[in-house]
Amino acid sequence: SGKIAYLRLSRFGDHTNDEWEKAVTDILTFQKTNGSIKGLIFDLRNNPGGYLEGSVFIASEFLRDGSVVSQVNSDGSKQDYPVNRRGKLLDIPLVVLVNKGSASASEIVAGALRDHKRAKIVGETTFGKGSVQTPQELSGGASVHITTGKWLTPNGDSINKLGIKPDFEVKLEDYDASRDGQLAKAVELLLK
Repeated sequence: SGKIAYLRLSRFGDHTNDEWEKAVTDILTFQKTNGSIKGLIFDLRNNPGGYLEGSVFIASEFLRDGSVVSQVNSDGSKQDYPVNRRGKLLDIPLVVLVNKGSASASEIVAGALRDHKRAKIVGETTFGKGSVQTPQELSGGASVHITTGKWLTPNGDSINKLGIKPDFEVKLEDYDASRDGQLAKAVELLLK
């Protein structure tokens, strides 16, 4: 008892889902061998994002149902992305760490977990990269990315330019450099 799992996701890329499954299996194996853990700290700090599908996959690990994110297009149409699988960490107490470097897919995950009241968010307001961009190929091998929509959290809040505001704001520069105040706050919340 009193043990806390720590899981850091540095980006949403091609191997994220496979690496994630291995990490979750390791956590569940530890629990089975050593007894239950007090909670999980999910670190999304400085995660620049990546694939939308990856954000839905990761959020679905912790949510039973509901929307993860909605895409509102420039033509007014809306597409919801719901929880798409049965997660294995549905009941573990959860704190998510974010900062100014958390963007895009990491903001989608943090926003979904916050809106569903599944996790406490600790750190600093995220980057605010909540726009949907469509690449257009140009002649000569060039391309341009055109903003065609924006991401909304399950409660309908826009991520773009606003970011995800933490439940507990903790700036790293408020603390001495040898101590991670954001991580310390997460541990404190889970041990309460």
